[in-house]
Amino acid sequence: MTPRFSDDIEAYHRRVDIDEWNDVYVVGDVHGCLRELEALLDDLDPGADDLVVFVGDLVRKGPDNHGVVDLVRSADNMLSVRGNNEEKILRGNKDPDDLTEADKEWLASLPVAISWEGTLVTHAGVDPRKPLDEHTVDDLQNVRSMVPDASYQPPFWFDRYDGPDRVFFGHTVLEEPVVREYAVGLDTGCVYGGELTAYDWRRDELVTVDTDRTVEHRDPEKFIAPAPLA
Repeated sequence: MTPRFSDDIEAYHRRVDIDEWNDVYVVGDVHGCLRELEALLDDLDPGADDLVVFVGDLVRKGPDNHGVVDLVRSADNMLSVRGNNEEKILRGNKDPDDLTEADKEWLASLPVAISWEGTLVTHAGVDPRKPLDEHTVDDLQNVRSMVPDASYQPPFWFDRYDGPDRVFFGHTVLEEPVVREYAVGLDTGCVYGGELTAYDWRRDELVTVDTDRTVEHRDPEKFIAPAPLA
């Protein structure tokens, strides 16, 4: 069975028939880094029958937000959830000057969750302290630390989550990807001089491209080192 959310979120929940696709890739936060995205897609080489799903934050902070949106929007085999940075744009906060009105209309149309059998893609993750049908859009776009009023203090939600669906997420900038039975974290800080990371869902393996530039500085303490599994 695919996950069931509240009625408010169900309107922004896209279900995928995964049997309609050959290879399936899930890609971490791009943040307007078109050059790195193109390099990653060259490595993945997806065909028309392969699916590429993004965990959101396609835009903001990087140099070519319009180019990233145009690439993903124009591809019939690419989907994305709406991240917290897309949400900021839609709420009139921190609007990149290279996005068109058509770009923003497309961002507004994005779901906040994409799922298929046993798999859920959201931007930030899920809150293991409550059932899915009690989640809000804000939960799916911003959840991180389980410590009240903290953002970068462990434990993080993926340290406490035990299924049943395997959740693919971005949002939390990681020193290295999180790959666990029920959680796969893919934001490896491309815009901050890290890597752009994808997960090959069929083969159960990572694909990364390095970047040769740091577009925006990030304090080292805001790169999360995933806790080792017990």
